[in-house]
Amino acid sequence: MSEGKALKVRVTFVIILVGIALMFTAVVTDHWAVLSPKVEKYNDTCEAAHFGLWRLCTKRIYIEEREPGKEKGCGPISLPGEHNCSYFTHFAPGESTEIFEVTTQREYSISAAAIAIFSVAFSIIGTLCVLLSFRKKMDYLLRPASMFYTFSGLCIIISVEVMRQSVKRMIDSDDTVWIEYYYSWSFACACASFVLLFICGIALLIISLPRMPRNPWETCMDAEPEH
Repeated sequence: MSEGKALKVRVTFVIILVGIALMFTAVVTDHWAVLSPKVEKYNDTCEAAHFGLWRLCTKRIYIEEREPGKEKGCGPISLPGEHNCSYFTHFAPGESTEIFEVTTQREYSISAAAIAIFSVAFSIIGTLCVLLSFRKKMDYLLRPASMFYTFSGLCIIISVEVMRQSVKRMIDSDDTVWIEYYYSWSFACACASFVLLFICGIALLIISLPRMPRNPWETCMDAEPEH
């Protein structure tokens, strides 16, 4: 691998590592979406929720009286309150029925988590391929590495879309108490990781391809080999 090509690979790899860090942050944290019910009484507590791929948290927040005639949700979630979190609760049927009352939400949650695991696996395999490619005469591993990173980016954005559809169905359902929602920083990390992994995966593939002929009469076989 030539010095110029190695430099391009290293720069691309550093950006990919940032994307992987964002993806891992999104996968292990629980601020993908924040849900808020309608507040019936003021100067009392209400219960908001935020959740990720694995964990569901509810928070009891004290709400003071606001402008009359205005329908307000419970929150913001950053207000102080009593936290109650549990792992895998929204995977099990019959659990957290007040939050995931529509039965399809369990399938959505499991699907989003499973696809995210594929994204993590692809990124790990891609990283191993890149590290091995720096050994002598093993730069051919850059091509499969680029494909693994691209697949990783595609998997995480599919997981994002599944989660988005899950939240939308919960808000639209008459069986749930939620009237407001917004996507939080874990969701943003997942979207940013898709952009970095997908674009840099394609860039790494282009970098790893053999040098194109410089002249119309020169074939790829005639081009000078890279050192």
